[in-house]
Amino acid sequence: MDTSFDLKSLRERVQRWKSAGLTVALVPTMGNLHEGHISLLSRAREIADRTVVSIFVNPIQFGKGEDYENYPSTLDDDLNKLERAGLDLLFAPNLSELYPAGTEEDTRVTVPALSDILCGEYRPGHFSGVATVVIKLLTNVQPDYALFGEKDYQQVQVIRRMVRDLLVPTEIVAMPIIREADGLAMSSRNSYLDSEQRDTAALIFQTLTAAAALVREQSRALADIEAEATRTLAAAGMRPEYFSVRRQDDLLPAGAGDQNLIVLVAAWLGSARLIDNIRVDLDRPIKD
Repeated sequence: MDTSFDLKSLRERVQRWKSAGLTVALVPTMGNLHEGHISLLSRAREIADRTVVSIFVNPIQFGKGEDYENYPSTLDDDLNKLERAGLDLLFAPNLSELYPAGTEEDTRVTVPALSDILCGEYRPGHFSGVATVVIKLLTNVQPDYALFGEKDYQQVQVIRRMVRDLLVPTEIVAMPIIREADGLAMSSRNSYLDSEQRDTAALIFQTLTAAAALVREQSRALADIEAEATRTLAAAGMRPEYFSVRRQDDLLPAGAGDQNLIVLVAAWLGSARLIDNIRVDLDRPIKD
């Protein structure tokens, strides 16, 4: 496994691959890797000739008071995992090179509407920060494929829209959520949980599963299902930001005539903000 710390060496390596007719897949990460990340790399190795993983904790996607300064860093362990997984190239960019005008003045990319709902409502500017760093990575790696986990479903949709609108010739590949044995979605922020909170966190997936079953039955109003789920999480000591049934394609609220849905949740448990989702594909559209 090779490592590039600057854009020049990254571009040179990728260009040699491209000149040889090889395809390239990119897996962007912020480090503190878990099996969810490794599943992305495993799929990348299946679909492309060469693989690149980036590790960069992107400051402009964190809001004031969020955990940028404390985001877990496990670089040595990450390197061991990537080596064992058969990575070709690790890209660990320099902050000043990636943001030449500085993080306050550098150009930003914004995907309208889709970035302002759900997580975007509670984390203003977050998805602009995500879109900006991703387009920088795509521009410099020029991958044939870029892989992202569906735990961050809204993020995937924002990136898909950006790539489509900006005519970027990279295929965005979304991969299924990897879960712990009790259903908790794997996340770097799970490390913030103490043992008691960790047990409680399993309720998120249980509540999602129960809500999804009710949505499939179409026996109750969606608003009632959302409200009951929110109360369940709050009663367990969580601080839900949203629990919402949406359309899969544009994340607008689900309603009559919709059939391909997704149930999404964001909730605080102690100092950890946890997100998760589950798809619901109905046999028949929602009734009036």
